[in-house]
Order: sequence, then C-alpha cells, then structure tokens
Amino acid sequence: MNWSLILPVVMLAGSNLVMNVAWYGHLKVPDRALWLAILLSWGLALFEYCLVVPAVRIGSAAYTLPQLKTIQLFMSASTFVLMAWYVFGQKPSLAQLGGFALIVCGAALIFSGK
Repeated sequence: MNWSLILPVVMLAGSNLVMNVAWYGHLKVPDRALWLAILLSWGLALFEYCLVVPAVRIGSAAYTLPQLKTIQLFMSASTFVLMAWYVFGQKPSLAQLGGFALIVCGAALIFSGK
C-alpha cells in the first residue's frame, strides 16, 4: 500500500473537518463572547496546521502542488457540506449540489494530466 497516496488525503480530510468546526462551530453558541470564539478557533487552527503541513509534505512525494490544492479544496467543500447538513440542518439544495458537481469536474480536469 502506497501511504504517500492515501495518508495525505486522510490528513487533509481531517484538517478540513477541524477547520470547518473552527470557522462555523461557534455559530451553535452565538451567546458566547466573540473573543472566546476567536481564541477557541485559533486553538483548533493550530491543531489543523499540525495535520495539513505534514499532509502536504508527505503528499508532495506523490502529487503535484495543484493536485494537493485540489484535494484540499475538495475536502474543504465536502466537510463543509457535511457540517452544514448534520450540525446546522442545512441540507444542500439542487443548485448547490450542481455547483459541487462542477467542482468535481474541475478536480477531474486537474488530475487528468500530470
């Protein structure tokens, strides 16, 4: 099994899940002080960097930089949709799903040539 192909994808998925929690999780408790939301978000961002930096370092052995960025963007959009749906109850609309389908088409284009 080639871990340089799999591990970066898993780590980027995890880092984007953490980042989406940092960016949007505080909206579940709007009565909390903004400074506390910022402090907690920065703490999560530090943990996120501990995932994303090694993911990029490991992934650069198997992927081009545009491919790594495309994986990151795809994971960011995917984890955002899941968080919006499961945490906030905002099911994606057909138009939004169409937009994400276009993102998938763009990702396929990026990965079609090395």
